[in-house]
Parts: sequence; C-alpha cells; structure tokens
Amino acid sequence: MQAFKELMSFQRETEALAQVAGRLSWDQETMMPRGAAEQRSDELAAMEAVLHARRVAPQIGDWLSKIDAEALDPVGQAHLYHIRRAHDRATKVPARLASELARMISRAHVVWAEARADDDYAAFAPTLAEVVALRREEAQALANGGDIYDALLDDYEPGAKGSDLEAMFGALRPRLVALREAVLAKPAPKGVTGTFDEHGQMKLTRLVARSFGYDFKRGRVDKAVHPFSSGSGDDVRITTRTNALDPFGCVYSTIHEVGHASYEQNINPDYRLTPLGRGVSMGVHESQSRIYENQLGRSRAYTGWLFGQMRDTFGDFGIADEDTFYATVNMVKNGYIRTEADEVQYNLHVLLRFDLERALIKGDLPIGDLETAWNDRFEADFGYAVDRPSDGVLQDVHWSAGLFGYFPTYSLGNVYAGCLNQCLREAVPDLDDQLAQGETSAATSWLRDNLQRHGSLYEPREVIALACGGKAPSEAPLLDYLEEKFRALYDL
Repeated sequence: MQAFKELMSFQRETEALAQVAGRLSWDQETMMPRGAAEQRSDELAAMEAVLHARRVAPQIGDWLSKIDAEALDPVGQAHLYHIRRAHDRATKVPARLASELARMISRAHVVWAEARADDDYAAFAPTLAEVVALRREEAQALANGGDIYDALLDDYEPGAKGSDLEAMFGALRPRLVALREAVLAKPAPKGVTGTFDEHGQMKLTRLVARSFGYDFKRGRVDKAVHPFSSGSGDDVRITTRTNALDPFGCVYSTIHEVGHASYEQNINPDYRLTPLGRGVSMGVHESQSRIYENQLGRSRAYTGWLFGQMRDTFGDFGIADEDTFYATVNMVKNGYIRTEADEVQYNLHVLLRFDLERALIKGDLPIGDLETAWNDRFEADFGYAVDRPSDGVLQDVHWSAGLFGYFPTYSLGNVYAGCLNQCLREAVPDLDDQLAQGETSAATSWLRDNLQRHGSLYEPREVIALACGGKAPSEAPLLDYLEEKFRALYDL
C-alpha cells in the first residue's frame, strides 16, 4: 500500500502539471499576443519534456511491480490500470519525439491559422507533412507491428479499432444519405433576418450556459476561432464564436462546449487530479456535447423557451412563432462547415475526414494530393464543389494540432448520444414539459448520475452500457431518432 500511495502522489503532481500545460494551450487560442507564438512553442515543448520524463520515470515501473492489484478496491484498480497503460505507451515514445511533436504542433497551429485566413493550402502543406511524419513515427513506436492508425485512435477512444468504426459508419451511411435526399427535396424553412450584435450574443450565451448547469464559479466563456473546452475539476473553460448574421452558431457551439465542460465539472471530486478525474474517451465526451446540443438543445420543447429569450435579447428577428423557430434551428441545408452542419448531414462530414486521415497516416494519400482528394470526396458526398480551402481542407484545426484518430470519435459520440437519449426519455417521461420552461436539470442530473460522475472509472463502451441498463451501444437509436424527428419536421 505504501508503493500505491507514493505512486498516486507522484501521479497527482503529473496531472497538475498537465493542467498547467493545458492552460498554456487555452491561452494560445484565446488571449496570447500574436507575436508570442515562437516563444510559446518553446514553452509548450519544455512542459511536454517535463511531462514525458515523469510519464516514463523508472520509479513508476518500480512502484507498479510492488503493488498487489488484488489488494486494491475497484477504484484503486482503475487508477492502476490507467497509470500502467499510460506508462507503457509513454515509454514507447522517445523523449526527443515527444518534445519535437509539442514544438511542431504549436508552430503548425499558427501556420494553419494564417493559411486558412489566406485560403492557401499550399502554404500549410509542408508544415502538415512534418506533423504527419512525426505522428506516423509515433504511431509506429506504439503499434508494435500492428495497425498504426489504430495506435493513434487508441489515444482518443481506448480499445476502438478503425475496422470496427468503418463497419459502424458503413451502417450509418445508407439511411443518412436517404434521409438527406428526402429532406433536401422539400422546401427549406425560413431563416433569420437582420444582424445580431456581439454583446447580445455573448449575453445570451451565458444565459444558455447557465440553463444547462454550467458552473461559472469554476469556469468562464471566451472567444476563439474554433470553439473548444479546456480543463477539468474546478477550472473548466469554454470558448465560442460570434457571427453577426448567424446567432445560432454562437448559441449552439456554446451548448456543445457546455456539454463537454459539464462532464468534467461533474466528475466525482474524489478523482480530481488523478487518472480517473477526466472523461474516459473523446467518444463518450462527444456524447455529452451532442446530447446537450441536439437531443436537448434543439428539441421542440427547449427551442420554444429559447425563442422567447431570443426575442427578449434581439427583438423581432424575422421569426414569427415557436414552431417556425424550431424548424429554423433544425434547418437542413447545403453547407461546407462541419461544426455548422445539421444533424442529418453532420456525420457525412466526419466520415469524409475519417477516411482521408486514415489514408494519410497509412501513407496511401500524399500530402500534396490531400486538397484534391478532399474536394473530390466532398462533391461526391454532398453534390456540389468546395468553393475555397477555408471551407474545405483548411476548415478544421485538428490536423494542424496532430489530432489524428480524433475525428471518428465525433460520429461515435453521436451514436452514444442516441443510445443515452433513448434511455433518458424512458427515465424522465415528462422531460419535454421541463425543457419547455428552460429547465434542464432532470436531464443533466440523469447524465451526471449515470455517466459523468464516473470519470474514467469504466471503459468507454462499458460506461455507455451501464447508463443504458446494460444495452450495448448501437447506431440504431441515433438513426431512429433522426428519422422520426426530421420526417415530422419536413412532413415526409
């Protein structure tokens, strides 16, 4: 037990340092002076070198060898599992590579942002090639001769395999394509008119965040190019973005990030600064952001309440009543941007990225051909051409950040959210009556008690099944929900 106590004390310091590194990244996205980019890359590389040294420290192996796992309770065993897993993975990656990756990714973000602003993929391609080369080197070190893409995927969704996700996504595609075609054949709902000032959008953002239980005493909202959530425990921050012509982008990116942040804020406080004190996987994390944003935030009940708040904030904005507002919020329309895509088409955006990044990592797609491959695939899937790189291959931050293996967790999160929504509705039959008053606590409490509080205590698929009364995750509830909702909306 002494070895276990020493190991956990060491691990707590490592987790605290990782939070500090995360805060540096948050600052880079929100408040850092533009001229500080080069220095920040060195700072992040230095932090990563310290963290890597701690993760591969020889004493971890010594402590692990002395601990009798059977003498620990289930929580202690879970801690041990995560520490051993992280130590095994970290020891396979050379310190030089870990530091070089951190430095390269920090620089790549700046190059990507400038290339995106200039609509110039060629300016980003050489930097992306370096990021991909480093990630492939890392994947080969981790894979031990196995599939190198799976080695990267395991960082975000432990235990998942690319081939299994390919099969799941293959089951999603036919019904999604059929629903998309049927919906787009119908007239589109009326959109909003006028302009929406930034002050009003940010005021509404904070109101909506509070309605979903986000704790501002332990968090804050700022603006960023690409909305994200950062931190855990008592310091969980979110970002959003505003567009004077589209207030929904701000509102729903906020609700989405509040889903991520609430997961982190609601984890059992006993797990703080331990391996269990964070979300178990990005797929499970995404299930929280998507169920907050879509099944709750875009429901007929909640949008009825939101309509009143919009009128109070902006006055007349071209929508006459709650039913029209509900149809507008859930409008299915052509568009290039994944984060702005409707529920029907969103997963088609993800499947495109999943296939392309697997090909990049496996070496089947040269960096120089990526833009053409993206444009060809997009036109095949959506029926029209990409107009510019910032609406296509340069729109997402993920590849500049080296997050290969991350994209498929978005669709996996949607699948998990479909399962959770089905069980939530069974557990709280009067949920819509509450949502119509802007009251989400019955839903958020159910999610907190059945999933969020566990942190990383269980495996990803295990915690979804646990919340759903033992039912294994399946894509069927998501597809059934989408078809029922949009067939009714579009009178199909």
